[in-house]
Amino acid sequence: MYRMTLNGREIDDIHRLVGEITEKYTTVENAEFLRNAPVLAHELPRRVRSFLNDFRLTEPSGVAVISGLPIDQERIGSTPAHWRDREAVSSALLEEVFFFLCGTLLGDVFGWSTQQDGHLMHDVLPIKGDEDDQLGSGSKQLLWWHTEDAFHPFRGDYVGLLCLRNPDGVETTVAMADKIPWNEVDVDHLFQPLFHIRPDESHLPKNQAVRDVPPETQELLDAAYARIIEMNTQAEKRPILSGSARSPYMCLDPYFMDVDKLEEPARGALRGLIDVIDRVLEPVVLEPGDCCFVDNYKAVHGRNPFTARYDGNDRWLKRICVTRNLRNSREARLSSSDRVIF
Repeated sequence: MYRMTLNGREIDDIHRLVGEITEKYTTVENAEFLRNAPVLAHELPRRVRSFLNDFRLTEPSGVAVISGLPIDQERIGSTPAHWRDREAVSSALLEEVFFFLCGTLLGDVFGWSTQQDGHLMHDVLPIKGDEDDQLGSGSKQLLWWHTEDAFHPFRGDYVGLLCLRNPDGVETTVAMADKIPWNEVDVDHLFQPLFHIRPDESHLPKNQAVRDVPPETQELLDAAYARIIEMNTQAEKRPILSGSARSPYMCLDPYFMDVDKLEEPARGALRGLIDVIDRVLEPVVLEPGDCCFVDNYKAVHGRNPFTARYDGNDRWLKRICVTRNLRNSREARLSSSDRVIF
């Protein structure tokens, strides 16, 4: 794992920069902030910029963590009961701005019209009623390791997780491609288009929020859900591995791949990969102030089960998705500068 810890001077510089930004912007989703974020990000401490630049270019690990950002627990308040309980001005705006700027050093932050009302900044927290679901808002069940949005051709390059609170030491799980013994895996067949990946539950219409949107946006949203349904019932075959055979990129989500229904040799190849990933899977306890980026091509991630409190003190993360090629999804966005994929 690739790590750095902020020092006192860097924290002071970050607070100064973030303070100036939050005097002007009250949300990271402000259109002007989104345009300026790539420029503002270069005012972060040089060591932070170098760290993330190396992570992006040299791929030293599947996971990068920046630690040491102080979190004022009183200021951020209680963990919300639901991601829909969104304040007009986030109590964690200072942290969100730093997190967003870090993500911008890796690429462009984007969102999905089919997730959390199309917001770019997500809340990851336990929700009553979701305990047994394969969702970030679940708790009692193991959240199986996966590539984020593996089913979608516009999946992000990185998933960012910023820990605001984790009093119970809930474990995020990660497995990095560079720790996988590829000589024990049927790489040849995993590079072939033999596999289906269905949409995960967070994108399905059953989790669609009821909200008022302009007619033209509703038309696009309906079309987005229609595509999700089609992907769920008529998923195209695709490879699991890509890139270099010596150091492959991965894209898989076994929980949504109907492994037992696959024909040989695809079934055996996938089961072999699952087995070795299970062996190298490791727990990571994110502490308040940890800013974690998972390379969505070089690592898979999940979460171990836990017992939710529902008392305002539960684990609370912020989450963003980052792409290195926003143009790739132009057909599914309202404009060239829009960040939401329909």
